[in-house]
Amino acid sequence: MIQETFPLTIAGEEIPDERSLLTQVENGLLMDSIDSVRYIILHCSATRCNREYPVEQLLRDHKARGFRTIGYHFYIRRDGSINQHRRLLEVGAHCRPFNRCSIGVCYEGGLDADGHPADTRTPEQTEQLILLFLKLRKLFPHARLVGHRDLPGVTPKACPCLDTRAVFGYLENEK
Repeated sequence: MIQETFPLTIAGEEIPDERSLLTQVENGLLMDSIDSVRYIILHCSATRCNREYPVEQLLRDHKARGFRTIGYHFYIRRDGSINQHRRLLEVGAHCRPFNRCSIGVCYEGGLDADGHPADTRTPEQTEQLILLFLKLRKLFPHARLVGHRDLPGVTPKACPCLDTRAVFGYLENEK
């Protein structure tokens, strides 16, 4: 997963220092700088809590929407396993118009067994979300933790089916 100091390993690539990370910005797929990350945005997969939504299906669904790969930086399965799909400063495809200034984190679930929006996080997901948010906040100390639905100008939806600020906002004060 991610480390808190250099060298960083991002999507299997070792980045020796901040300068090396920032030089990757030139190809247009990366954000301008570490300070560009203003938000850590929580999403849900909008799938029923009693059905699996494996990474392979997530990839197929995102490709069907025209994305080159999964749009989120991180995907957390019900069992707490974390999959990283984009490098940390790589522009995501998860929350237009905030993709160039955010890290997208998605948890599997978000709908109850009948298909209604609900906070369906498992204890394992919650534990991993907290650990991931703490690490991301160390890397991006000015970034705010928000839910997809909390941002202005986005398509109205229930995602992530919980009040992100009420549940995780305290992490912004952790050092």
